[in-house]
Amino acid sequence: MGIRYVIFRINYLIKTKIGWQKRTFPTNPDFKKHISFIDWKDNAPPFFFYGKEIKGLKRQPAEGLKENIEDLKKGVYTFFNKNKIDLGVDYDWVTNPSTNYTYDISKHWSEIQDLSPDAGDIKYVWEKARFSFLYDVIRYDYHFEEDQSQFVFEQIEGFIDKNPINQGPNYKCSQEISLRVLNWTFALYYYKDSNYLTEALFDKILHSIYWQVHHVYKNIHFSLISVRNNHAITEALLLYLSDKLFPFLPNVRNWSKKGKSWFEQEIEYQIYSDGTFLQFSMNYHRVVVQLLTWGIQLSKLNNDPFNDIVYERAGKSLTFLITCMDFKSGQLPNYGSNDGALFFKLNNDDYRDYRSQLDDLTAVLKGYTEFDTKSSFWYGVNPVKNSLTDLSVINEFNESGYYIIQDKKSKTFVRCGAYKDRPYQSDNLHLDIWVDGKNILRDSGSYKYNTKKYLLNYFNGCEGHNTISIDGKNQMLKGDRFIWNYWVKSAVGTLNELKSKFIFRGEIKGFKHLGKGISHQRIVTKTKGLDEWFVEDVITGIENKTSFQYWHFSKDEIDNLSITSFDKNNKKLDPIVEEKWYSSYYGTKEKSMRLSFKSKTNKFTTTITYKK
Repeated sequence: MGIRYVIFRINYLIKTKIGWQKRTFPTNPDFKKHISFIDWKDNAPPFFFYGKEIKGLKRQPAEGLKENIEDLKKGVYTFFNKNKIDLGVDYDWVTNPSTNYTYDISKHWSEIQDLSPDAGDIKYVWEKARFSFLYDVIRYDYHFEEDQSQFVFEQIEGFIDKNPINQGPNYKCSQEISLRVLNWTFALYYYKDSNYLTEALFDKILHSIYWQVHHVYKNIHFSLISVRNNHAITEALLLYLSDKLFPFLPNVRNWSKKGKSWFEQEIEYQIYSDGTFLQFSMNYHRVVVQLLTWGIQLSKLNNDPFNDIVYERAGKSLTFLITCMDFKSGQLPNYGSNDGALFFKLNNDDYRDYRSQLDDLTAVLKGYTEFDTKSSFWYGVNPVKNSLTDLSVINEFNESGYYIIQDKKSKTFVRCGAYKDRPYQSDNLHLDIWVDGKNILRDSGSYKYNTKKYLLNYFNGCEGHNTISIDGKNQMLKGDRFIWNYWVKSAVGTLNELKSKFIFRGEIKGFKHLGKGISHQRIVTKTKGLDEWFVEDVITGIENKTSFQYWHFSKDEIDNLSITSFDKNNKKLDPIVEEKWYSSYYGTKEKSMRLSFKSKTNKFTTTITYKK
């Protein structure tokens, strides 16, 4: 993590104990009027649209969207883009629906615990307060030509009234604050002519927005130094946009200048030169794609371009993610941490379908789309439809260590990479296989970030991936929460195409907590034109230990998959077939199958065939 991180965390802890946050982040600040409602309406800064006309977007009423709105009116909200939870129409904004724990709203945000066994996962409180549900409401109104602005503004005002500035759990995370401000802004522009948006309410919303942006600015170094992932990008973007969206507020010119610099800095640092992302997570990479879409389009509308590196890394991100995508389903491997985040949902597609968000950034960058998803019209872009990207048969992203084989209807995905930034899961040399739109061998997912220890170990560790463990232990030693010790620092992979087959060769040096000089070598051979794979695993540097090889798949595929394995002595190994778990969406887990082999020797030779 580095000495800078350690010094910052110690300093931050000291400042917390002496009450620095309470002085820096005031509660009940005095109200100041900055612009009249009429002046704002008549001179609103550039945005994707102005009011309810979305140029070029055909109205297409959908029953599913209507059902969502009916649920929202009853207090039933979709959590993490999947699960419906009944919060009730009088929800207090601070009760965790998964535990019924109610946070003390009188406490300053700095007094709220990050992790509490009694409170449970705080993300359940943050989810509604993020206000992503506004996109469903706005899209419903557009496609059905209705007006739910009263409901929208009642929700925003209700939050303001029940969450005093800098008090309670909803001010704990600056990224959540940033998203809330962006989502409110989207609603303000769409409903700017609503009779329910009065002068008094507009003043109230602006007052809240100013102090929320103030909070982000004063606390951003926590994300820039202590967290440094998609949180830092989100917060830097809000600061950059503060002057573009609210130029009449005090201090925003300075905040915006610094925010732009931080945004450019973080994009360059977090998106590697080959287009891969430092969190080693497909979903969090999509989060950054959405932030880039907002940032690049609004910078364009304001004639304030970013430096060249932002556009370069944005384009390379698209190349990487599209290469990893299964074109039939629009899904990517469920690889890395996945918290159910889809910041700005602008169509009815399933959460796991990435095509819309990739199209939106493509449209903003290049003026065309590849999947014709239509959501880019919401960003003020009227793109042309382009032909789909022709994928190379073999693809190597060496900086992070992703290797992909595209063979007719199958996609083979291998991860083999060293860490220069914080690891998130112990999943090196995981093998993901897709056939005709189905993820037949898959990553088990993330489930929850705050849950029982054995579930955290399973979903984050080797046991939840198609890789090897030694004595049931991970490649790295698990620390607290998102921390891993003994990082994998050495990983080498190559991918080659031969006349009748593809061959991946990779090696990592890991398991340092179990001994010195331990390595795992994996060779994956894919037969061209056939749904057939040969996997050879060799573990060196171990003595008197048991190695485990894991394979995860859906119950539906148990009769279609054939997996056999032999040890170093060419002895056929007995398969261990167990019910385990799979989490496609945050907070949900379903029964799944795991086939394992164990051996006292240091080698597995495995054949995988798929027939259907």
